[in-house]
Amino acid sequence: MKSFNYNNTNKENNLIRKIVKVVRENPKKVRNFVIAVIVLIIISIGVQMIVEEAQKQKYVEYDGENLNEAKYPGYKELIDSLLEEHPNWKFTLFYTKLDWNEIIENEGHSDTRIYPLNLIPDSSNYPEDWRCEIDKDKRFDNGTWLCASNKAIEYKMDPRNILNEDNIFQFKELNYVEGAQNIEGLKEITEGTFLEGDNISKALIEAGKNSNLDPYFIASRLIQEQGRDGTTLSKGYEYNGAIVYNPFNINAIGNSKDEILESAASYAYEQGWDSLEKAIIGGIDFMKEGYINEGQNTLYLQKFDVVKQEGLYEHQYMQNLLAPTSEASNMKDIYEASDTVDSELNFIIPLYENMPEEVCEE
Repeated sequence: MKSFNYNNTNKENNLIRKIVKVVRENPKKVRNFVIAVIVLIIISIGVQMIVEEAQKQKYVEYDGENLNEAKYPGYKELIDSLLEEHPNWKFTLFYTKLDWNEIIENEGHSDTRIYPLNLIPDSSNYPEDWRCEIDKDKRFDNGTWLCASNKAIEYKMDPRNILNEDNIFQFKELNYVEGAQNIEGLKEITEGTFLEGDNISKALIEAGKNSNLDPYFIASRLIQEQGRDGTTLSKGYEYNGAIVYNPFNINAIGNSKDEILESAASYAYEQGWDSLEKAIIGGIDFMKEGYINEGQNTLYLQKFDVVKQEGLYEHQYMQNLLAPTSEASNMKDIYEASDTVDSELNFIIPLYENMPEEVCEE
């Protein structure tokens, strides 16, 4: 049987009696003290809520006047110029609440990472200082890619280098817009590619409508991943006795061609993608659930993970630093070919804190 400590009980009772006595003898002082404590708690909670609200990322439709040029230099003039040429376009300002220098530091390569977040082709077409100091000559992926330097990342991430006719589609919201995407446009981009044919074009339109995804984006992403002629993963790859397809190169990771193929084929096998059609539909669902629904709903945001979800920077679709540029070019060509470039398209423009006054140079 458990015994009670009567000494402790008496001490507690005596303390309670003393508190009651103090309250009875000084009711006004006690009341004022309690009120003061409550007020302090309310103020503390209010301050915390204000701080949290200030740190929240937010989206605001641009109206021509609601962009602070002193805080975000160089944006307004470029957006206004695009609106003058395309009055049906809309622009959404995405306040990331992230510091520019911290972003570049986190996107850049470091000794703590096995694989860089950003790669460039091993080519003389790019400046020598686009190669990062760490692992400068080390080859990645299939052996033809190099680690990108902070300078290259700054140039490609600076929104002011993208707010022009050639690159703006990196910021296009990847949603389905009735009348803006059509069969003719898809035929134009898929002609001479592994996606050529009326049936595939119709299927892409239908898939885009059902998933509220831009079918031009879907076609552009497939061609970006597979090239115009397609690869083993879009033509069929034998894995575990089955022929599988993975045209979006989902989970295609590794440091050699064989590793990349095997990991992508393994993923396709697990998903049951035994036809190109199944793999395309499955890949669309993957992008929708894994990226679009997470707020990464532009080419730019799928490359650069600056949307606050579970974390930042790591949740990117590809390592290729140049991918958004080439995909955006393809998408722009399709819209122009289908004569729908002046539809009511929305472009999401990221704004960063402490941006340099001058645009980052190549």
